[in-house]
Amino acid sequence: VSQGNAELSVSVTQIVQRLKGTHLHSQLEKQAKECLHKPEIKLETLKDDVRRLLKASGMTWLLPPSGHPRAPPEHTKEPLEYMCKAQVNWEKRILKSLNSMCTELGIPLARKRPVPEQKELTNKWNEMGTDEPGNADTNNLTCSRLHLDVLVGLRNPNNERSEDLTVRSHWGLIQVSLNVRDIPQMREMYPELGLTYGQLGIDDHTVPLMFICISVVVSEQDSAAAQQYSRQGCPTGLRAQLWSLILNTTNDPECTCVRLKCLMPFLSQDVKLTASNDDYYFVFEDYLYQVLLCFSRDTAVLEHFSYNSATPPKSCIQNKSGSEQCAMVYPPNGVIPFHGFSMYVAPLCFLYNEPSTLYRVFREMYIRYLFRLHSVSSHPSGIVSLCLQFERLLQTHLPQLFYHLREIGAQPLRIAFKWIVRAFSGYLSTDQLLLLWDRILGCDSLEIVAVLAAAVFAFRAENLMEVTSLASAEAVLADLSTLKVMPLLQIFLFATSV
Repeated sequence: VSQGNAELSVSVTQIVQRLKGTHLHSQLEKQAKECLHKPEIKLETLKDDVRRLLKASGMTWLLPPSGHPRAPPEHTKEPLEYMCKAQVNWEKRILKSLNSMCTELGIPLARKRPVPEQKELTNKWNEMGTDEPGNADTNNLTCSRLHLDVLVGLRNPNNERSEDLTVRSHWGLIQVSLNVRDIPQMREMYPELGLTYGQLGIDDHTVPLMFICISVVVSEQDSAAAQQYSRQGCPTGLRAQLWSLILNTTNDPECTCVRLKCLMPFLSQDVKLTASNDDYYFVFEDYLYQVLLCFSRDTAVLEHFSYNSATPPKSCIQNKSGSEQCAMVYPPNGVIPFHGFSMYVAPLCFLYNEPSTLYRVFREMYIRYLFRLHSVSSHPSGIVSLCLQFERLLQTHLPQLFYHLREIGAQPLRIAFKWIVRAFSGYLSTDQLLLLWDRILGCDSLEIVAVLAAAVFAFRAENLMEVTSLASAEAVLADLSTLKVMPLLQIFLFATSV
């Protein structure tokens, strides 16, 4: 088999696996059969045709990572070597903290749950919020401060003595050079966010035709159209259906949560310390336990490590250490949650009241978008690029504010990082957060998160120019619950002079 045909075969297999079980898969299968005998369908152009049509329909998440045909397989995960090394070091640091926590609690990482514990868990499945968390200080396992320190320490060895590093780049904390979009490029990329476009959730009375069109999209189960419409927001009553369509979870096999029940102490502690103390989300505590327990045991999540710069950690089964055959991925999904991880799930509880549906949507959101917020990579939606984009936007369009905050020891990124790494979950009011996440799904990118972070600083710029310390700057930006997302984004993107 030639190299070109082998690459085509791999690409098609990856796409089919991502689509399997979805409504879109059945639609494509039907149309493929109809196209079999059409003379214009040619094998030699099939790969390019598939790529072009997927890009045109907004389904870029289905495309396998592009790269040089002779590049090693690990380059599909992360092409920059210094990023890979940073991710490896970050994982070692996390595992060391995790092992220390388990030693403190006296609990082995990998063990089979005893039968009495299995029965107790089943009996308490709908009332797990009544259990008290352990006494271990899990809050510092992978907190955002430690994560930011890793990103601040990133250096490209090829650029250390290069003249490409401008004076401006030394103002900020992120000292690597990546290609991130500025405002003119984002205006071109996201025209639907413009001031002349109606936005659902804000201008509902001006866009009645969109309601009719979106209702048709839902009835026809058109995933690509659902994604396009969500660029201008989703109607509150149809948001759950539209998100399921965009994420292609509508026809997934039923999630058997009971089979996946298992709990890391950290998950329990995280729910207690974050969502349970939140005025919007505390009522969903039991749902959060159920979803996170399923997630920690779901081996289907391992699939995303083929395009994630991270590597799933392994642990030896209790009493069988020292043998490579006894090593197993742990947690079974390969994801070690960080402080605040449960806040990725919490907003979805407002949309889905059935745990298995809630779980399927969260899992797809995670493996498509959210994992990039805590993995070190050069991807445009990765946390490094988002942090760099945030700093560049402020440096370019609010240089006096940036310089002032830097001079008083209040680097803007140290304040905004916690917003970015959670995609603003837990900081915005829920209705505004869902409007933001509409655009993430519609634009198929997390870039909008960095833009909003910069827009918040622009909105509070007058007050921030008067602060004299990091504490006072944080006080000015402590409460974001009254902010309106779309006016902030539109004014910053389309009313800022460039």
